[in-house]
Amino acid sequence: MNAQQLWSKFKEYYLFDAQRQFALDISRINFPPSFFSSMAGPLQAAFSAMQKLEAGEIANPDEKRMVGHYWLRDSKRAPSPEIAAEIDGTLAKIKEFAKSVHSGKIANAKGEKFSHLLVIGIGGSALGPQFVNQALGAARDPLKVSFFDNTDPDGMQKVLALLPDLTKTLVIVTSKSGGTKETRNGQLIAKHAFESVGLSVGTHFVAVTGAGSELDKTATAEKWLARFPMWDWIGGRTSEFSAVGLLPAALQGFDVDEILRGAREMDELTRVPEVQKNPAAQLALMFYHVGGGKGLKDMVVLPYKDRLELFSRYLQQLVMESLGKEKDLSGAKVNQGIAVYGNKGSTDQHAYVQQLREGLNNFFAVFIEVLRDDSGLTANGSFSAAAFEVEKGVTSGDYLSGFYQGTRSALFENQRESISITIGSVSPYSIGQLIALFERAVGLYASLVNINAYHQPGVEAGKKAAQQVLTLQQQIVDFLSSQSAPQSIEQIARGIKLTDSIETIFKIVRHLAANHRLAIKAGPSIFEDTYLRA
Repeated sequence: MNAQQLWSKFKEYYLFDAQRQFALDISRINFPPSFFSSMAGPLQAAFSAMQKLEAGEIANPDEKRMVGHYWLRDSKRAPSPEIAAEIDGTLAKIKEFAKSVHSGKIANAKGEKFSHLLVIGIGGSALGPQFVNQALGAARDPLKVSFFDNTDPDGMQKVLALLPDLTKTLVIVTSKSGGTKETRNGQLIAKHAFESVGLSVGTHFVAVTGAGSELDKTATAEKWLARFPMWDWIGGRTSEFSAVGLLPAALQGFDVDEILRGAREMDELTRVPEVQKNPAAQLALMFYHVGGGKGLKDMVVLPYKDRLELFSRYLQQLVMESLGKEKDLSGAKVNQGIAVYGNKGSTDQHAYVQQLREGLNNFFAVFIEVLRDDSGLTANGSFSAAAFEVEKGVTSGDYLSGFYQGTRSALFENQRESISITIGSVSPYSIGQLIALFERAVGLYASLVNINAYHQPGVEAGKKAAQQVLTLQQQIVDFLSSQSAPQSIEQIARGIKLTDSIETIFKIVRHLAANHRLAIKAGPSIFEDTYLRA
């Protein structure tokens, strides 16, 4: 394709919305001219399924649940007045709570304002708030935020050590069921840390959870500062516009109304049933075309903005948990999914663009271009890094734009396909746009390949397997407690009558020994070591 042909294709398929300061370019995907018309039937079926979902139809048949994340930014679309009232009431409560914290009306036991926020959650309960914090955070934020997003004790200890003052730290614990072990562990460790310095969780902790959950009961019994709801019609990976994401955002001083407006206006654009005017439909069709309808190519997300660095991590859960499914809606084994990875530009000029251009052609790129160099969130007196010329007539932002355009061209010259998304600036509004765009694209694509995007049986299987390991660990400890002599791996396996789990037993005892909970007597090799209760 020569330059003139490429320019013609660019003009034909460049979707620009002046009102929303948003653009999508799919011209660097090698789809045939007939592709849109050939997919008209499946796409209209996907639009119809999406309309039914938004109207409150059971869209998650496995769990027999509605799927309502679109109502969060436009409660008038909720299927009942009761749900609309819950959404509006929760948003009002979030704003009032944040206002009270900022003013000092809600303060610590000494009447001092909170200055730091610790968010405890995992998966969707952490990835969304982390992304929004990275994108919108500024030195002037009334609360600085940290996260417990894993059950790694060393990671949690590091976070606690970096918090300057626990007495001025507010804690949000987020878990829909209250039974998620990673979050529960973080909650217990944080509670111990606070109580060890004489602080009551009742004056520092807030819960975001389902009504009547284990966490809800704990928060009630311990008289936590507040409780905010999580509803069963919201999945973790689509929860950023619920209390999960809006509460920490409001506490950090971000304009949650603008975040919601960005999402709401993107929803309006992506409801248009004409593919030429609908960016989410175009994304879904490009995903389908590039991957042959089977996810045969990975998605590499390359935002050319430091503030969007965590967007690829956010999309990993949204895309991979939604689309990575063994079976379709008819029960047929299909092994669907799109793998997502990414970093930020122009960091990738010095990382893995070499392979993207010259290695395996097993991916497509999604570039995110930001037109404005200065977000307006990090003003520092009269100095502007965005306006500073590193060379005559050239700013560092010009280099960033040049690297984006150069990488895009270099990939296409070597038959590597890409999509480009352009936003005017990084702002609460545009962050809402980006999240809503991909939520819709994922939903439409799931319909095209006939899968349930709103359950996660693989995640649940992993949780069950982890619990089985912990049960086995207790059996090992009980057995060794009853033995006076050191025992080998094989002896332990025979002793607990689980010889088919011998490799797992090996892993468990090595972990316990490394943490001084078992003693090791060295043998001729690691497999001949013996173990005893420490």
